[in-house]
Amino acid sequence: MNKEPLRTQIMERLTADLATLFRAARTAHEAATHEECLPDNKYDTTALEASYIAQGQANRAQEIRQALESYRTLSLQDFDDNTPIRLTALIDLEDDDGNRRTVFLGPEGGGLRLTVDGLEVTVVTPASPLGRSLLGKGVDDEVDVSTDSCTRSFHILAIR
Repeated sequence: MNKEPLRTQIMERLTADLATLFRAARTAHEAATHEECLPDNKYDTTALEASYIAQGQANRAQEIRQALESYRTLSLQDFDDNTPIRLTALIDLEDDDGNRRTVFLGPEGGGLRLTVDGLEVTVVTPASPLGRSLLGKGVDDEVDVSTDSCTRSFHILAIR
């Protein structure tokens, strides 16, 4: 599978998220500085709360800009059944119940779900429990992923 359309979709989604955050941050900033938000007394924190929201959105926008730059400069690698999993691997997994899923090991954007060429792909990062468990593994390996609530096992079917 050509991974370039996947990278393009990830970058499009991140760009759309960034635009949404900019609009939300601008709205929060306007609310924080609007004359109606000036405190009436020392207990009125409306403007302060709006400024915290604006700052949080600005911080998230910076994270998305960094993610976009990571994908812009990312070198997409080809994998086969004998190549250990690392960044840019597209991995087919099967859980103990026979459910299959495909994940892309990317530098950022964990949790994004995309459909490329009719295939649903979830982005995971090396910082996530699943991404961390997959690093260095190969076809036919089993990985156990523990979270706060449970442990799930996956069988690696293919690496692309």
